[in-house]
Amino acid sequence: MIKAVIFDMDGLLIDSEPLWWEAEIEVAKMVGLNLTQQQALETTGLKVDKIVDHWFNKKPWTTPAKKEVENALVRNLISRVKERGSQKPGARAILEFAKKKGTKMALASSSLMSIIDAATDKLGIKKYFDEIYSAEFEEHGKPHPGVYITTANMLDVAPEFCLAFEDSFNGLLAAKAARMKCVCVPDESIQGDEKLAIADLVLPTLSDFRDEHWEKLNQK
Repeated sequence: MIKAVIFDMDGLLIDSEPLWWEAEIEVAKMVGLNLTQQQALETTGLKVDKIVDHWFNKKPWTTPAKKEVENALVRNLISRVKERGSQKPGARAILEFAKKKGTKMALASSSLMSIIDAATDKLGIKKYFDEIYSAEFEEHGKPHPGVYITTANMLDVAPEFCLAFEDSFNGLLAAKAARMKCVCVPDESIQGDEKLAIADLVLPTLSDFRDEHWEKLNQK
């Protein structure tokens, strides 16, 4: 039985992944890296510090400090979210759907709280969530299940009674490792990937989620 629904944010509720890539490509120039969008895809779903670590490990730099690069990436992204952030198709509808089912609702994101605040304010969706939690408070981000396990604890619902919605493979891995059911609405870059078979349901968009899907997931 589904007692709680937990949503990822970036790329699922808000069309922010292109904004992440743009910000990452621009900020990488600070340290002499000329990234392509395809390269930026490598870090989809990771925490900000892990994104910077990823590129530092590929091509170490001396200055600026990694923390400075992290802060620049966050500022750049938040500016883009405030200016151009838009909801993904079906985002509002799926939040209303879950609300009408009477389940507890939460948001569990790899993004920093400052980014979460900017995105949820832009979309006007904070009112839907009983809890909003960031992996910045966890030792490890997705694909580690910590952010999902902690969020379930905050809701006082056992993970096996939670349904997660995700768009990235790292997020899907995190939800399944936490022993949750997971609906994956994959980003274009991973659509058709055989690895998505671990999801309980894969849909093209959030708009495609129906009552019959809910009933089947409730019976698992």
